[in-house]
Amino acid sequence: MIVMKPEATEEEIQHVVERVESVGAKAHLSRGEEVTVVGAVGDREHIARLGLEATPGVDRVVPILKPYKLASTQIRHEEPSVFEIGGRRVGGEHFALIAGPCTVESRDQTLETARIVKAGGGSMFRGGAYKPRTSPYAFQGLGRAGLRILAEAKEETGLPIVTELMDARDLEAVVEVADVIQVGARNMQNYALLTEIGRSGKPALIKRGLSSTIEELLMAAEYVLKEGNEKVLLCERGIRTFETAYRFTLDLTAVPVLKELTHLPVIVDPSHAPGRRSLVEPLSLAAAAAGADGIIVEIHPCPEEAICDAAQQLDAHDFERYAGKIEQAAAVAGKSISVAA
Repeated sequence: MIVMKPEATEEEIQHVVERVESVGAKAHLSRGEEVTVVGAVGDREHIARLGLEATPGVDRVVPILKPYKLASTQIRHEEPSVFEIGGRRVGGEHFALIAGPCTVESRDQTLETARIVKAGGGSMFRGGAYKPRTSPYAFQGLGRAGLRILAEAKEETGLPIVTELMDARDLEAVVEVADVIQVGARNMQNYALLTEIGRSGKPALIKRGLSSTIEELLMAAEYVLKEGNEKVLLCERGIRTFETAYRFTLDLTAVPVLKELTHLPVIVDPSHAPGRRSLVEPLSLAAAAAGADGIIVEIHPCPEEAICDAAQQLDAHDFERYAGKIEQAAAVAGKSISVAA
């Protein structure tokens, strides 16, 4: 990490960037109100031999000890990152309430739910066109037809779309519709897929793997960040433990820990960990009060008729009340739900 002097000129900054890139490393600029930081990602020995400490405009060179460089607070330590996505802000004081069905089942079901999310003050609309299922015989999603329905929901409501990408071959089709590409827990360490998403420039929401550490989650984010895509949202969705009273253990300790380690926004999925509708709201409130930057929750107009994950989806017709309670819990942590300006 090369910290430039407050009075460093643009020419001096670009000179440092060029020297970093001359040894095959990547230079990532972070411009603050007073200083500019150049993050140099590459072979440490090659960068060290440049002797950048003596370069005009350079204040100091600070080695980054964490294996995740761009996600680290050492690069962006002044304040957390705030991203604008589809007219909504995420991070800092802005809380993203992302809601929608587990999967796009039909046009009517999807549009009805999107209208409810819009009317209830939601920030973004989630819905799966492609679904990773444990059984190869289970419903796998509507695919391209599902994307067309999501595009219609976006056009009618103006809500940004969050949808999952499972295969790089579908990237172009998903990018056309999605405002945020979701990376599921099972694909968190699909590094080739993460790299392609990074190159697409589209914001990414990366879910923590079922048995993954926090550091492994941050390293997954690094694969997207290193391609020059700065808009990465981290998502805690529950991990496997010895407990059998519910499906997964929602690790809410990860929220404040991630806040210490990274500048990236932290989202919580309260639906997949419990697997039971009655537990989703309490976990949502806890996540908001713990300082999460958003929630991605599953709702359905007729939960008992849902094709997949019926037991954990909230009744969409109760969304406005639910959103009101989330707003109160988020306020405890100094945040407010983000809506279109």
